[in-house]
Amino acid sequence: MKKNPAPRFAFADPRVSLALILISVGVLLALLRFGVFTAAGEEQTPQENSGIQFGQSYHNDVSPALRDLPEMWPPSDRDEERARDARRNPPLPLRGHVDVPDPVVDHGLLGSLIPEAMPTPTLNFDGIPFTGGIPPDTNGAVGATQYAQIVNQSYQVFNKTTGGSVFGPVGIANLWSGFGGVCQTSGFGDPILLYDRIANRWLISQFAGSGGAPTDECIAISSTSDATSSYFRYAFHLGSNFFDYPHIGVWPDGYYMAMNVFDPSGTSFLGPQAFAFNRANMLTGTAATFVTPGISASDVFLPSDFEGSILPTAGAGNSFVTFPSGGTFQVRRFHADFVTPANTTFTLIGNLASAGFTALCPGTRNCVPELGGEGLDGIGDRL
Repeated sequence: MKKNPAPRFAFADPRVSLALILISVGVLLALLRFGVFTAAGEEQTPQENSGIQFGQSYHNDVSPALRDLPEMWPPSDRDEERARDARRNPPLPLRGHVDVPDPVVDHGLLGSLIPEAMPTPTLNFDGIPFTGGIPPDTNGAVGATQYAQIVNQSYQVFNKTTGGSVFGPVGIANLWSGFGGVCQTSGFGDPILLYDRIANRWLISQFAGSGGAPTDECIAISSTSDATSSYFRYAFHLGSNFFDYPHIGVWPDGYYMAMNVFDPSGTSFLGPQAFAFNRANMLTGTAATFVTPGISASDVFLPSDFEGSILPTAGAGNSFVTFPSGGTFQVRRFHADFVTPANTTFTLIGNLASAGFTALCPGTRNCVPELGGEGLDGIGDRL
């Protein structure tokens, strides 16, 4: 009888087999380290890696078109009460600041010759009839054919040519209907609405939490340039602290965010923290990761936001600029590496002297006069 030859790829040498086993174990540990086998729906607290922390969305899905969802308006009393309780903009320390007159303001003859007149608007129309939390955190963005506005607990979409409403107003909870978790049930407000003009998409976000502190960021990216279309929805768990005052910037390689971080009770300021979310994945609706350098020992800062028509140089990081409480704008360059998080950098690249200024009612609230109102919060301790 003819014997069958041994398989060509069999390993007779036990040393070769042992080497392959060790390599396989190493690859498995690396995959587990980066969360490849994370159970669906499990919250991922950022993991430390050589000074850089990284995590991933613990839940993501695709919503129905917003225009097809049941409209939730006005927001529930529970939503209003939660927003009022959580959103009072805790005061921030002005490190090393000394009040001085602003030398840029011209009170002389030249200043008196400049007319105090705003140009006539090309279009004027009413926005959202406010129903929500205090402060309202009003913001909005202009898209290809639409203008969208958002306030605490509500948003609305308008035709940017006529000013006519094409959708809403509806509660922000409408966007998260059917998503589950704190993004659906426990949104705290601080909403952000941006138009990503590089991809012609809309970004809507707010923070949420299961207790009294906002610990999660909920971000939705539209699937088209129509603000009433379906959205790729994401929930990110940032940690156990109180993450306040989120501000997001659009950049070619990521969505960059700044947070002011307090202890879980919201009473002790810990410092600002920068985050970068994987924009490429979020534009396609796939699970997304984020990286962060952790809490910084600096004044509070904001990320840069792309608004022009000429893209930054390929690979250029996002610039974060601090509030100049001590007389200096510090500029840090955030380069996010979503493939190898350990290669992420957040580097101080420059210090720019600021003009002197007098802090606007530090330590108090409602100091800006408002006709017929209780006064506005100047929040003069941040950008």
